[in-house]
Amino acid sequence: MKFFKKNKMQSNKDVADTNESAPQEEILNQQEEQKVDEQTVPVENPVELLKEELAIANDKYLRLYSDFENYKKRMMRERVDLIKTAGADVIASLLPVLDDLERALKAMDNTTTNVEAVKEGVILIQTKLKNQLAQHGLQALESVNKPFDTDLHEAVTNLPVEEESKKGIVLDEIEKGYMLNDKVLRHAKVVVGG
Repeated sequence: MKFFKKNKMQSNKDVADTNESAPQEEILNQQEEQKVDEQTVPVENPVELLKEELAIANDKYLRLYSDFENYKKRMMRERVDLIKTAGADVIASLLPVLDDLERALKAMDNTTTNVEAVKEGVILIQTKLKNQLAQHGLQALESVNKPFDTDLHEAVTNLPVEEESKKGIVLDEIEKGYMLNDKVLRHAKVVVGG
């Protein structure tokens, strides 16, 4: 009997072990099922996915569009600032010439007899002004005794000439023409032989 009781106790112990392991196995199975459920994303409606992608694309488009608009506004401001200050260096280089002209006017007021000295001073100022403008790319057009060119000259009048070699040639220059960096700034007003 002892043997039987011992076996019975052993079998009760086994049943208790299996009862204790059964809830653990159930918990493990439930956890595994949850993991599988988490890994398999439920299939959403394709229309909803497309709407989401469209919203994202629209957002990116609006941001890019606003960035581009900001870029354009910044470029316009910089261009306006550049235009406003583009001539600043030319003006600054002409200020000494203006000062020289003011000094020449004062000298003319004080001197009434020495016209040669005043003339020499004005010539020096003119030379200084021409040099300053030449440094910034200004060149005078030479027109007299050259063939008339509509790209460089503006004919004010046409004088009849007897010599064939003078026809179509600039005879006189009424107003000097200028080029700025190889571009005509002002056409020369000329008299052409015809």
